[in-house]
Amino acid sequence: MRVLLALVLSLTVAGAACAQPAKWPDRPLRFVVPLPPGSAADVMARVIGQRLSVKLGQPVIVENRAGASGILGSDIVAKAPPDGYTLGIATSTTHITAPILNPQMPYDPVKDFTQVALVGLSPYVLVVNPKVPANNVVELIALAKAKPKSLSYSSVGNASQAHLTGELFSTLAGVQLNHIPYKSSTHAVIDLNEGRIDMQFGILGTSLTLIREGKLRALATTTEKRTEELPDVPTMTEAGLPGFEAALVFAVVMPAGTPGAIVTQLNKDIAEIMAAADVKRTLNAQAIEARSSSPEAIRDRIAREIEFWQGLAKKGNIQPE
Repeated sequence: MRVLLALVLSLTVAGAACAQPAKWPDRPLRFVVPLPPGSAADVMARVIGQRLSVKLGQPVIVENRAGASGILGSDIVAKAPPDGYTLGIATSTTHITAPILNPQMPYDPVKDFTQVALVGLSPYVLVVNPKVPANNVVELIALAKAKPKSLSYSSVGNASQAHLTGELFSTLAGVQLNHIPYKSSTHAVIDLNEGRIDMQFGILGTSLTLIREGKLRALATTTEKRTEELPDVPTMTEAGLPGFEAALVFAVVMPAGTPGAIVTQLNKDIAEIMAAADVKRTLNAQAIEARSSSPEAIRDRIAREIEFWQGLAKKGNIQPE
């Protein structure tokens, strides 16, 4: 009887040990970037991944899976096993404007992901060709009202974030502008620089050099506070359009259903990474402001921005190309 009891107890203990989940992480993690190497999202993932490797004691391998404006890589994350070993970088393009651009999305940008943390914001900057007779936003609005649809602005396509930001400006300022969609941001900037286009809501990182060289005039930035790169340039709210806010959003996401304990640990680790001075300097060089948030806050922000920009697109009858 004693032998039988001892056998039963040993089997019970062994079974309980087998039922215990393995310590996470016990193997390398992958960090999917839905955009090409060298992109801002790629820089963000590598900055975070390198430091997460140290914190977690496992390699974090960055995988660039570009295609379909970021939808391909984001879909890989959405459909990965929710075991804590796949992370992804979400951007405004992949998770906020994508549903407007592509109604047949292969994933739901909110429901098919576990949001881990906000990690960065990059403002747009309203720039004009120096020949445009406007030195500030108030003068630009007055010029646009005096000559409806005479001022043109460029974007990288219908329903793109830059197009929607221009539509927000038109709505809040009560003006009519002439939107010119381009296939390439490079060509859009060239035409703006040469005066074939009057203005643009440009990505700060790609506009800075031309602004500093005096080839473009910066009138305002689009986030709630001034950017360190252009401390003398007011925000849109300061310039006369209260409530105007638009930014490129960067977030870390995982597949829906990822265990809460893993998400909590990663959120804590990422918050510490984003607060580091060297990380802030690296991202500032990309015109990105390092941020952090709770999982709930970034989930709510993505859902809120999708609703806002979809509503604006519907009101303006903006359709993808």
